[in-house]
Amino acid sequence: MKSLFTLALSCVLVGSMAFAQAPAASKSTTPAKTAKAAPASAPSAADIANAKAKGLVWVNLNTKVYHYSTDSTYGTTKNGKFMTEADAKAAGNRAAKAPGGKTAKAAPSK
Repeated sequence: MKSLFTLALSCVLVGSMAFAQAPAASKSTTPAKTAKAAPASAPSAADIANAKAKGLVWVNLNTKVYHYSTDSTYGTTKNGKFMTEADAKAAGNRAAKAPGGKTAKAAPSK
């Protein structure tokens, strides 16, 4: 009877040790919260000139607003990228508004 009691006690102790270690193991396997992606570096003057020549718009990825090459914020917002206007619209972005509250117009094509 004493050996049965010892066996039962050892099973309980081993089982409790396994449960005590389980949370620690699960913490290491759970994915960490994803932080926001770091903003891309600001485009150089050459990048901006190249994008203007191609007729691309500058999309502010934080606000989902795109700017034409005639806009003063073209290529200057912290988190953005160049793309075609069609791609910007397809991604759910909208055109920036002109100072008068109207939607800004693209620069005339050459």
